[in-house]
Amino acid sequence: MVSKPFTVDLSKPIVFQVGHLGEAYQKWVHQPIGSKDGPRFFANDFCELLTRTKWWVIPLVWTPVICWLAFVSIQRGLTPTEAASAAVGGIFIWTLLEYCLHRFLFHVRTTSYWGNTLHYLLHGCHHKHPLDGLRLVFPPAATSILCLPVWTMFKALSTPATAPALFGGALLGYVMYDCTHYYLHHGKPSKGYGQFLKRYHLNHHFKTENKGFGITSSIWDHVFGTFPATKVGVS
Repeated sequence: MVSKPFTVDLSKPIVFQVGHLGEAYQKWVHQPIGSKDGPRFFANDFCELLTRTKWWVIPLVWTPVICWLAFVSIQRGLTPTEAASAAVGGIFIWTLLEYCLHRFLFHVRTTSYWGNTLHYLLHGCHHKHPLDGLRLVFPPAATSILCLPVWTMFKALSTPATAPALFGGALLGYVMYDCTHYYLHHGKPSKGYGQFLKRYHLNHHFKTENKGFGITSSIWDHVFGTFPATKVGVS
């Protein structure tokens, strides 16, 4: 007797359902639903609250941290100009991290129950409900976890004086990324680079999810050959 394929019930908390899709998960998660109202994730109200973040929380939380990191580097001997240069370097490094995280972590292919569940929480939910404005930016708690290995890398690869400003620059790059990402989904740029980025990113969502991994820039897609071969744009 052939078992029926599992069907996700969007009227019920969704997170612990998606793992049951198995190999069908990848196809399901890349069939977007255009509603601005996302599904409920968890039955528990506190867990549900942790999945929802207003876009303006990101600069509100992280801007003071960025300023403090720059101050630490100056206290450790860098001039303001040197600290600013290190921060610019950190922003550049972030553009590569942005690309790598999006391509290799956010788009990892999973088929197991827990693999599908974790992927949905990390990025799959955004592809399934791309207009859900409360689940578009990263909750600060999740960002803090991802910051740990990045900070460790900067400490290992730079001097004690340079590392804070360099990391602060990368953190500023992240803030720019999250705010840009929100704008690309909910803003209405009419011309110029903003319009290009919006079309470029929506192409990733609605046409070729395995291309176009940059958000704030397409530079690394050109470098690594993942720039869409077809004309970027969606109607």
